[in-house]
Amino acid sequence: MRFLLDGMLGKLTRWLRMLGYDAVYLNDLPDQDLLALAKRESLVLLTADEELYRTAAMRGTETVLVQGRTEPERLAQIAERYKLRLEIDTTISKCPKCGFAIRETKKSEVEGSVPPTTFKVYTSFWACTNPKCAKVYWHGSHWKKIEQTLEEARTILDNNRKTSLAKEQPHPGRGQDPGEPSAPRNQQIPGKQRDNQTTTRHS
Repeated sequence: MRFLLDGMLGKLTRWLRMLGYDAVYLNDLPDQDLLALAKRESLVLLTADEELYRTAAMRGTETVLVQGRTEPERLAQIAERYKLRLEIDTTISKCPKCGFAIRETKKSEVEGSVPPTTFKVYTSFWACTNPKCAKVYWHGSHWKKIEQTLEEARTILDNNRKTSLAKEQPHPGRGQDPGEPSAPRNQQIPGKQRDNQTTTRHS
């Protein structure tokens, strides 16, 4: 699944990349160029702009109007729509800054590229494979916040699924006692069938 995000969704772009998905972000591209790019590259257009969303939909471009106010809400919406996993796997994660793949690297290779204290405390590091970026990552104090955000998104997603299932459950027929079991289709409840038969014999 490959996404194109408009200028209002920079944070969501970084989250999708960390989760391992291709996410193109161009915050200075006019709407018409975004639409053309999405169509040409078969990208799913994610936007918080209602007008852009309507235009894309009318032109047959696959698009989603992102409505959540928080990142967990937005992640849950996209995950529900496209069955995305909401867990970070560093073997497939992409650089949140540029979108290139990241790879685990030897500690000795990042010396001088990270703060001295960080180099001393942590043992595992990942580096962006884009030479123009080459950003280095590690599981620092921010990792707890990342996990918390994803946990919130998973909770929202789970609640949404439960709500959808509840709406799909059949409800008791009008006038039926909720505690009374429903009769199979085209079959009367035995007690009521006898009443109907008695009525028929006296008519």
